[in-house]
Amino acid sequence: MRLFAVGDIHGCATALDTVLGAISPRPTDRIVTLGDYINKGPDSKAVLDCLVRLSRWGILVPLLGNHELKFLIARRLGQAVINGEVFVDQHTLASYAPDRLSHHPLAAEVSVDQAAILRHIPDSHWQLLQDQGLRWFSTDQHIFLHGTLATHLPLLHQPDRAIFWDKLKHPAPHPSGKTLICGHTPQRSGYPLNLGHTVCLDTAACEGQWLTCLEVNSGEIWQANQEGHLRRSHLADYGPIPPTFPHRADPQFEGNHGLPAGPVPSWPTAACMATAAP
Repeated sequence: MRLFAVGDIHGCATALDTVLGAISPRPTDRIVTLGDYINKGPDSKAVLDCLVRLSRWGILVPLLGNHELKFLIARRLGQAVINGEVFVDQHTLASYAPDRLSHHPLAAEVSVDQAAILRHIPDSHWQLLQDQGLRWFSTDQHIFLHGTLATHLPLLHQPDRAIFWDKLKHPAPHPSGKTLICGHTPQRSGYPLNLGHTVCLDTAACEGQWLTCLEVNSGEIWQANQEGHLRRSHLADYGPIPPTFPHRADPQFEGNHGLPAGPVPSWPTAACMATAAP
């Protein structure tokens, strides 16, 4: 089984489609997306359309990022801007209602339409995040989540602040001995951060850099940008090869949220961009 991890997408649907076309997902694959699917980039709707399709094929492990938490709060309150803070940005609103927003370049100018636009978002998008979105995912050797770990705590006791909001400031090995694979802390060089015990795949796709997809077992990396360019490398090109730690049997350090295998057709060209989720 191939196990992929995809960094912060942030509305970069062209980059996502290019990466998926390159890896050609198989029925036995698992694709762990590390959160932050929306905001900042040009087409959050197309990104979520794509993830819904992958979920229906049974190969997606969708993790939540801080932007998904804001998205869900905005839906509940019916407001994209709450107490002066942008929860759903102009790019995301426009991707769901391009005609309505075409003459309103500023978020403040479309405040009257926010609730209507949020109501227009497909139920399948909300269901993906609300019902299927995970705080973290774990295998025998790796922990996947959006933000970072409080290294003094077992995985089951990690606070939301660490998982969704905290940046990588002083990353250290986790007591479980597992390698952390995360996003959220942008690597503006466009290259992954590889510390051995921690790998960060947020490579600033929404800032003109690259979206990163790592095949965890082999270390192969595919990167694509919004111009549709693709490049390949290996995790070892960016630092130490993640070490193999003895597996810790203590159940408090465990927690494997798996998904069942499901049928998946071969990946067509521009599959996500061409198919809208109902």
